[in-house]
Amino acid sequence: MSAEYSVKDQSWFQNKRFQEVFALLNADDGEARVAGGAVRNSLMGRDVADVDIATTLLPIDVVERAKTAGMKPVPTGIEHGTVTVVNKGATFEVTTLREDIDTDGRHAEVRFGKDWQKDANRRDLTINGLYADVDGNVIDLVGGLSDIETANVRFIGNAEQRIEEDYLRVLRFFRFFAQYGKGRPDAEGLKASARAVSKLSQLSAERIWKEMRLLFSADDPSRALLWMRTTGVLTAIFPETEKWGIDSIGPLMETRAAMNWENDPMLLLEAIIPPDVDRVGELASRLKMSGADRDRLKHWAKTPKFAHDMAETALDRQIYRGSWSGVKDVLSLSLVSARSRAEADDAAMIESAGFTKLLARAEKWVKPKFPLSGKDLMVLGVSAGKDMGDQLKKLEELWIESNFNLSKSDLLAKL
Repeated sequence: MSAEYSVKDQSWFQNKRFQEVFALLNADDGEARVAGGAVRNSLMGRDVADVDIATTLLPIDVVERAKTAGMKPVPTGIEHGTVTVVNKGATFEVTTLREDIDTDGRHAEVRFGKDWQKDANRRDLTINGLYADVDGNVIDLVGGLSDIETANVRFIGNAEQRIEEDYLRVLRFFRFFAQYGKGRPDAEGLKASARAVSKLSQLSAERIWKEMRLLFSADDPSRALLWMRTTGVLTAIFPETEKWGIDSIGPLMETRAAMNWENDPMLLLEAIIPPDVDRVGELASRLKMSGADRDRLKHWAKTPKFAHDMAETALDRQIYRGSWSGVKDVLSLSLVSARSRAEADDAAMIESAGFTKLLARAEKWVKPKFPLSGKDLMVLGVSAGKDMGDQLKKLEELWIESNFNLSKSDLLAKL
């Protein structure tokens, strides 16, 4: 511990609402420390989103203190020692010190305590096992500071034992490497992850997809995905990638940087799986994806590939008839493919320019409104029902083929 390793000048540490909660938990024989991500990110120059607090107080005592101070305690995971304390709209997750009594790779039976070393030892990675005390001084009980300095992602203690406590830690190992690591992943972590591949099927689908979505959201997950492929972890999680490969990830990262695209985990997933409607549907169901994620995958898989010299008006018609997100995703990945070949292939350079133009068109596309409705046809004597529906479809098709230029009167004249 030294002045060099301190978070006291961080804006989140100086925040009045945080300090009120922190002081409350450190009063009257209680001891509390900031734990995990806020300390890690502060030392690595990253943004801090959430501030988690570890305490020697029992959960019921945290609840009582919060109530007495006029704060709102929410028992979000009180059976595991976690209470969320809400102070004037600011939320802080407060967890009692714990040690694992029994684990089965998915769940752990814990015992509350006051031993900071035991609490640190049960955490997963050294960079996540740091604390900051009431003065903002960083406390390192697991060797995390040296790993912070070298951007080394390493399990606390025995890697295989940490993984056996919770098999999700395999995915967390690669996710944190994607987000914070440099160079080659820790050798012991790789070996232990490879040995645990067969156990990943025990994890819930929701936990798997949550971790992978976070991994895909990293600035550059390409190295992590490569090592996941090497250890067999990627194939275990996404068997769809087995014969498809991850060769497009590097070009996707380069294109994303060059084109200033936002991090898009769904586009990255589409880059490593085949565009097969049935298979992406099964994948979405297996991982219990949200309706939005499932629909986006299906729209992408259903959308045909386009020629780079496709007319922009033809693109407009395709988007209207199909899916805007599907078209945009197909064009994005087509551009990635063309750019990856452009340096050695003049034809690919032309393709790249074409797809860039089409993608810009798609991004600005606004869905035109069909000028007719059933009421317009009823005025002309068309009865409601199947006949009216057929007539509207025919007229809408004429309107689409006119590049959406036929007016209401033009369409009624054709009727």
